[in-house]
Amino acid sequence: MNSDFSDTLPSGKRVYFLSDLHLGAGYFRDPKGAERRVVRFLDAVKGDAAAIYLVGDVLDYWYEYRYVVPRGFTRFFGKLAELSDAGVQITWLVGNHDIWIFDYLPTELGITVVDGAVETTICGKRFYMEHGDAIDGDSRSFRLLRGLFRSRFCQRLYAAIHPRWTVPFALRWSRSSRHSDSRANVVADPVRLVRFSGEDSAKHPEIDYFIYGHLHIEHCCRLAGGAEMAVLGDWIDKYTYAEFDGKELAMRRWGKSQ
Repeated sequence: MNSDFSDTLPSGKRVYFLSDLHLGAGYFRDPKGAERRVVRFLDAVKGDAAAIYLVGDVLDYWYEYRYVVPRGFTRFFGKLAELSDAGVQITWLVGNHDIWIFDYLPTELGITVVDGAVETTICGKRFYMEHGDAIDGDSRSFRLLRGLFRSRFCQRLYAAIHPRWTVPFALRWSRSSRHSDSRANVVADPVRLVRFSGEDSAKHPEIDYFIYGHLHIEHCCRLAGGAEMAVLGDWIDKYTYAEFDGKELAMRRWGKSQ
């Protein structure tokens, strides 16, 4: 997948990367406030954004039925549509919470949705991006669950259940998972992502940047071969993102008051 900016960015333009917004999550004290914060960020960067990469778990839950979609996210979707209409390239990488995106968002918002990794060239620099759950989750139970969620047969079975049951169930599951991690003081460790990136960098030295989400931590490091790796943090309490100006990739933080 190649961007329209393989060789150069228009003057003053930048590329932005953010992940793990988890919009709609039940653990936000003010869900609409969380959505408005993201919209304010997108509004602030729309003047200099050439492209935006949303690196997974943008929504805490989404299941797209053939003729209906979940309620909510009106401000966020509206802003994405506005940016897309203005010529900003928007790529949404599916995470482990928003895996059930089909054709609604690409058709209505004019964005690109990718289930898997993206490799692209921007200003002569090669980028490898994916959410990271497939790399970080190596337990048998996790891989089994991941396979079930991506099974077309299981998706059809799930679609046969009325949303009044599936939506509350999914949101409770997400909330309980996050609370159990908090109670157990689980601290995300990027070691698997670092190992994978280092091994892949040795096989593909042309890659300059590896970018991930999933872990909800902000982490940057330089690999043995010289490539850089970044984990993007989240928009639950960190409000972090990465910015590429055509020369360097830098991690930034969006202020809580903004």
